[in-house]
Parts: sequence; C-alpha cells; structure tokens
Amino acid sequence: MTLDRAVLAFAGFLILVSLVLTATVSPHFVWLTAFVGANLIQSAFTGFCPAAIVMRRLGMRPGPAF
Repeated sequence: MTLDRAVLAFAGFLILVSLVLTATVSPHFVWLTAFVGANLIQSAFTGFCPAAIVMRRLGMRPGPAF
C-alpha cells in the first residue's frame, strides 16, 4: 500500500468512526468529521498533510501525490 492510499484509507476510517460516535455518543463528534474534511481540502491545494508526514516517518512507501 502506498502512502497516498494509506492517507485516503485513514481519512475514510476517521470519518466513519466520527459518524458512529456522533450517532451513539455525542453530536459534538461531528466536528471531527468537519476537521477531517477540511484537512482533505487543504491538503489537496497545499500538498501538506500531517498524516502523510507521520506515515512517511513510519516507513510507508511514498506514492505520486505525497
């Protein structure tokens, strides 16, 4: 798995987890969904993604986007 696909999988996982937490624990968890979405948008324009930096340092093989 390349870094690009791992970042997308991680973002999707966080969105699903935050939706489940919003439905079962507290409606305030919707802010986690908003944060992940905003981070995806800003990384599309700037190329800066904190999750990609961490995954690269952990040894993930880079892909074409990161």
